[in-house]
Amino acid sequence: MCLEVIYNYDGLEVRTAFDNPRARLPVRRRGGGALLMTWGRRPRQHGVLPAGGWARLESIHAGEWDHWFPRPVKLPLRHFAERDGLGEVHWFEVTRGQWVQGLLAREGEERRVYVVTLTPTRLDAACDRWPRIMSG
Repeated sequence: MCLEVIYNYDGLEVRTAFDNPRARLPVRRRGGGALLMTWGRRPRQHGVLPAGGWARLESIHAGEWDHWFPRPVKLPLRHFAERDGLGEVHWFEVTRGQWVQGLLAREGEERRVYVVTLTPTRLDAACDRWPRIMSG
């Protein structure tokens, strides 16, 4: 589900977790560089966009995000952490040339980015949701 991430921004290594109300993720700009954006919304945080930090790919395809004018974005993360069914946290590296897919949602002036997740197809998958890794 991508509970915590590590990325480089402005020459610094940044480590942040979704449970931090100030958590932001880098969104790659079309012309180069990245812009930091608020990572989702915590249940008690002010705002109208969906609570949580993730958007299931199935729900995007089903149109459940259409109300918030979703736009796919590239999240240039270096590492992400997942928790397995036993509660253990595992770190994974994002291979150079790849990125995690994000979804930029908006309502009025409010803008937030969510990590797009997939349901693993393998029966022995340790996690029930996995970030969508893209390349190209």
